[in-house]
Amino acid sequence: MRIIQCLHQGEPRAAMVENEHTVRLLEADTYTLARRAIANSQPLTEVIEAALTETRLDYQQLVDEARLLPPLTHADPAHCLVTGTGLTHLGSADTRSAMHAKAQADESELTDSMRMFKLGVEGGKPAAGETGAQPEWFYKGDGDCVVAPEAALPVPAFAEDAGEEPELAGLYVNGDDGRPWRVGYAIGNEFSDHVTERFNYLWLAHSKLRHCSFGPELLVGELPDNLEGTSRIVRDGETLWEKPFLTGEANMAHSLANLEHHHFKYAGFRRPGDVHVHFFGTATLSFADGVETRDGDRFEIALPAFGRTLRNPLTFATEDTASPIHSL
Repeated sequence: MRIIQCLHQGEPRAAMVENEHTVRLLEADTYTLARRAIANSQPLTEVIEAALTETRLDYQQLVDEARLLPPLTHADPAHCLVTGTGLTHLGSADTRSAMHAKAQADESELTDSMRMFKLGVEGGKPAAGETGAQPEWFYKGDGDCVVAPEAALPVPAFAEDAGEEPELAGLYVNGDDGRPWRVGYAIGNEFSDHVTERFNYLWLAHSKLRHCSFGPELLVGELPDNLEGTSRIVRDGETLWEKPFLTGEANMAHSLANLEHHHFKYAGFRRPGDVHVHFFGTATLSFADGVETRDGDRFEIALPAFGRTLRNPLTFATEDTASPIHSL
């Protein structure tokens, strides 16, 4: 089952995807339905089926009228935390080390990225009841850093780069007791500043404080182990760059359960009622192939199992909008 969110009569509403042309409206937004499922100890699929209305909407019209929303949101963006993990995919270390250009065979000369990757390969998929290796972890922002599918990704004037990261995103809602519940998965564009990261790996945190997007569809249910997608950049109506990418646990050094454990083990991430969007990493970047993006370029990330392609154009700011600091 796949669902989206859209604006309907000025309010966020979820809708079930019937086919590539039609969605069927639900009586509430995704967050409300997820909280209902948690409170009633029901599978989300049952709650969705019970909430179906007879109203059907034209999918393309929602796109054309800019009414698509991220498939899971919180009414208060401060209660949606956006985070992620890196070096999780087989092949991701090669991409990262190519960026940093320091990887060596000698253990004493390995980059921190390669050491982190090896930890995942050796201990990222622990046996049941055991705790696996910690992944690299980063923070992107709260719900204000999320832009809707089809909407523009803003690039701040101080940015050195604007690069896509095609990833899976896990979407979660915490119950009243603080227990996290996985609502489902979506295509994500984690979007980072790779030039800033490459200059010094300790600037990774800065490079991740950018906007991102995920959706448009939320996959409810089990995730296939092997997923094959395509990431591309379109410029002036022509494909500038295109590359296949692999994701899913069969292509990862870490299990999803291990990544989830190391995120939600922190009490601050188990605050009742909060939404979490967690990116699971990638091994495919246009930046690694020397691509430099421009204003107006459009990212397109496609995974057939997730329905409609995630598309976002770029908009580059021309001046710094940061407010000066004042003394009280």
